[in-house]
Amino acid sequence: MIESIFLANEGAYDATGTKLEGLKKLNYIFGSNGSGKTTISRVVEGSGSFPDCEISWTGGTALEARVYNKDFVEKHFDAESSIKGIYTFGENVKVATRIKTLKGEADTIDAKLRNLRKVLIGEDGESGKKKERETLDTQLLLDVWDAKGNFSELKDAFSGLNSDKKKFRDRYLIEASSNIATLKEIVELRKDAEIVFSGTLRTATALPDQDSSKIQALEGDAILKKKIIGKKDVDIAALIETLGNSDWVQQGRQYFDQLKGQCPFCQQKTDAAFKQSLEAYFDETYINDLADIDKLLSDYTDASSGLLIGYNAADVVDSPYLDREAFKKDIAALRLALDSNVEHISAKRKEPSAPAALTDTAPLFAVVNAHIGTANAKVKANNDTIDNLAARKKELTSQIWKRLLEDTKATYDRYMAETGVLDKAITSLSGKIEAETTNLEAKQKEIEENERQITSIKPTIDAINKLLKSFGFTNFHLAEGEDSGFYEVKRADGSDAKRTLSEGEKSFITFLYFFYLVGGSFSSSGGTNDKVVVFDDPVSSLDADILFIVCNLIKNIVAEMRTGTSPIKQVFVLTHNIYFHKEVTFDKKRSAATARSDETFWVVRKTSECSQLVSFNENPIKSSYELLWREVRQKPPSDTAIQNVTRRILEHYFKFYGGITPETIIDSFEGKDKMVCSSLLSWINDGSHFAPDDLYLACDPGQIDRYLAVFQRIFEESGHGGHYKMMMGDDYIPLPLEIAADVEDQDIIVQEADGA
Repeated sequence: MIESIFLANEGAYDATGTKLEGLKKLNYIFGSNGSGKTTISRVVEGSGSFPDCEISWTGGTALEARVYNKDFVEKHFDAESSIKGIYTFGENVKVATRIKTLKGEADTIDAKLRNLRKVLIGEDGESGKKKERETLDTQLLLDVWDAKGNFSELKDAFSGLNSDKKKFRDRYLIEASSNIATLKEIVELRKDAEIVFSGTLRTATALPDQDSSKIQALEGDAILKKKIIGKKDVDIAALIETLGNSDWVQQGRQYFDQLKGQCPFCQQKTDAAFKQSLEAYFDETYINDLADIDKLLSDYTDASSGLLIGYNAADVVDSPYLDREAFKKDIAALRLALDSNVEHISAKRKEPSAPAALTDTAPLFAVVNAHIGTANAKVKANNDTIDNLAARKKELTSQIWKRLLEDTKATYDRYMAETGVLDKAITSLSGKIEAETTNLEAKQKEIEENERQITSIKPTIDAINKLLKSFGFTNFHLAEGEDSGFYEVKRADGSDAKRTLSEGEKSFITFLYFFYLVGGSFSSSGGTNDKVVVFDDPVSSLDADILFIVCNLIKNIVAEMRTGTSPIKQVFVLTHNIYFHKEVTFDKKRSAATARSDETFWVVRKTSECSQLVSFNENPIKSSYELLWREVRQKPPSDTAIQNVTRRILEHYFKFYGGITPETIIDSFEGKDKMVCSSLLSWINDGSHFAPDDLYLACDPGQIDRYLAVFQRIFEESGHGGHYKMMMGDDYIPLPLEIAADVEDQDIIVQEADGA
């Protein structure tokens, strides 16, 4: 059945809209003509486009709607068209019983289906197991999106997903089931991303290698360890060796040659034999060894200088792939070692007899060359990345996803466990719903086949004609038309009566026609389908006797609905007729204070701007007089109706009560209040209604309070303030003191209040 109806931008309803909600099996709606009742019936029927209106059905399943309104009358009883026949059951009791049994079985299946759907999608279609499943998906979305925040520097790996949470969640699930990339630490991934996703990659040149093998060979030269001294068989050799001053003597020889035979140490004159002994001691071997030392010094100096220049070349020290600080530090250490070795070789040259120990620079060269090697490895990686950039991006993207998956493993495992249970339940429920839907369709098909065996339009003709005759409508009747499946309205002499029906006759036969359509169908099947029935002003022009019959027929439909076994699942009754409303809503089982549990009461309240639907806990329509006072008590009062309402109250009450002297009352007012009072009491002058312009004063919203204040004073000036107070009830507000002070004879007002 219908749970709620939202109405907006249609008829008397504005863009903000209004809503019928909390609807039950039986729903009474009262409203004046033009307030928007027919719009409600049209929305329920779906007879048109209502883009801004909405109906909420229980379980999301819409039922057939049978709607009686002026559209129904015009459609089926216009002067030109034939009347469609209504198929109802005949007298085959066996088949009718079978249909009833099948309908009960179908209802049982349908109830089971509703329960299954309730578990699957909830009563509102937006809860149940599917909603739980959706909630898990949403929570996973939030969890993984939050975890993605830790990968802000790696957003290039999520290209196309950085602004769409749902797409990111969907890709996450795909990666979780298929990613087999190598797991790396986030720090390493960030370093790789700086290269792969930089967008500024350029082919790099490898740093030149430096060959230090010559340095290592020179550092191992045997001359460095050789003790270079003169010839031993010379007569002065023993003395030199005893004194161990070979290097001292060698250094002094240059001064001996300059002094031409005079000893540079003792200043004594030497003979030619001494000179010959010195020359013999420092022979050719000695001279050659010194030459070897000189060559070693030269070669070592040149080689070390060349290597240092190579290491300090611009293409090396400016390379972005080189760890410059560490390289600079290790080059400085190497330079110190090389310079120290040059000094040691120089010292060997000065003191050839002393062995020289050089620093092994091989480890230092190894450290420096390792920097070059590391840089060249990066150069190669850079160039390889450029050569295979697409594949490298794909690989790195997979590795970044792998890291994210690892970081959110607990979240994913929990999600899979919970969704596994829900998916199993949803699959089971969906299977059962599909099976039961198939069963229901088969049952409905069997019902239709049985209905075709016993349904015809003849029983409806007989039933309607019987009712027409019982209510005194004997000058016309229904008959089968010349076209199969249609009716005609005939006079007793057989002539066509459709064009000559009075308004009352047309309304009554139309209602009877609809009454039987509720339990039947325009086809030979479908009469037992579940349905919602709407009566929109069915007694607009009927007399009191027929009004009573129509009320009873509607009550029969309501009673049938309340059995719970009828295809009629919900009824709406809309009217502007107070007497019809009071009659159709009469229910001796209803509490005086509240409505029954299966019914609702509504009033369509129209203002100058729009109509609004107002719900009530009890029947709001007590009597026409009470209804008028209800309009006065309404907050805010209607700016379009307040004048007419207050006039009708005064006319109704004072004509009944009598004894009023309007001139005296009018004279007690002054200024504009006097004009308002005269307007409200205009009903006293019989001819006044022929001059409506004289009776109407503009009543914009700002003037409503003035009308209501004058209305209250009329009662108090006439001595009937007690009645006003009684009818206003809790909404009664005394007049301001300055106004009340002008009202004479307060004792009369008190006495009237006591007797009201």
